[in-house]
Amino acid sequence: MIAIPLPFVVALLLSILAFLLFMRREESTQSAFVFIALCALTTTVVGLRWTFDYSLFRLIQPILASCIPITAWYCFSSAHQTHKLKVWHFLPPIFVILASFTYPFWRPPLDPVLTLLYLGYGIALIRSSLKTSNLPEKVRLSDIDNALKAERIAGAMLLMSAVIDGALAIDFYFFAGEHALIILAIGHAVLLPVLSIAVIMMSLSLAPSVSEPYGKEETHAIEKGKDKAQPLLSEDEVKDIVHKIEVLLSTKEVFLDPDLTLDRLARKACIPARQISAAINQVYGRNISQVVNEYRIERAKTLLLTTDKAITQIYLDSGFQTKSNFHREFSRVAQQTPSAFRRANMKG
Repeated sequence: MIAIPLPFVVALLLSILAFLLFMRREESTQSAFVFIALCALTTTVVGLRWTFDYSLFRLIQPILASCIPITAWYCFSSAHQTHKLKVWHFLPPIFVILASFTYPFWRPPLDPVLTLLYLGYGIALIRSSLKTSNLPEKVRLSDIDNALKAERIAGAMLLMSAVIDGALAIDFYFFAGEHALIILAIGHAVLLPVLSIAVIMMSLSLAPSVSEPYGKEETHAIEKGKDKAQPLLSEDEVKDIVHKIEVLLSTKEVFLDPDLTLDRLARKACIPARQISAAINQVYGRNISQVVNEYRIERAKTLLLTTDKAITQIYLDSGFQTKSNFHREFSRVAQQTPSAFRRANMKG
């Protein structure tokens, strides 16, 4: 009895979440709103199908299900300047639509197609999150770790959805769908909400878009560099790139911008983002987010020792946007908390 209304409860919660995102009216949350609204609609259709078993709902359900992994991919790929939603991404939903509307004239293998679709996009998201040379360029550098974690969680949820689709197919084949409601309850009560939370985490990590005051030729050179696979950099090129970034960080103190992203840094340096990531990784052995945060921590250390400001004000004055990120990075760099650092050095 509990499994039957559960999709409606989840759909209601997702609808409320989508409404809250809509009311924020922020550019960075638009794609998240669309995705969560899609999940709410899909969950509602699933509940209606298994409660009333109308043929219309059986027709719509696979169509909506085929759109979820692609929409999730778009939500995360929009944070990567190099990822674009190309035409071939629309082919699976088009195939499912044609297959659904031509049934029963032919019996397309929709279940295996959906399983492979979720499996493919799940693997793609996890692979994208593990590439250190392909950091999301529109995400605040202080939020890179959270964004990559959200991308991995989303990929894992899509993989689990593929497992559930496979379990449903096996259940119908061997047990005539006897356990379908339990399987669906697990899928829609856990996977879609977690997937939605991961999408929201990514959307909230995106910095507001700004127009950099550069000429058309410089902007064109950077945009052109995004779409090409970057060749291996020579030693001199690496040194030159790192020097330019160090000047921006130490002299112009761009790290004080809490909304600093890899894309903004690339525009300021007039260097493609991928080249910056590759050069910084090669020289420092760490990603650009960690390097920028180390500059912020050094500023925070100075403020802790030379002022009586509260720690909350210090992390804001150092370029951090959240206290959790500040404490995490401070502990990573200084091997102690900000309060402990201040006490220990004041005594000395």
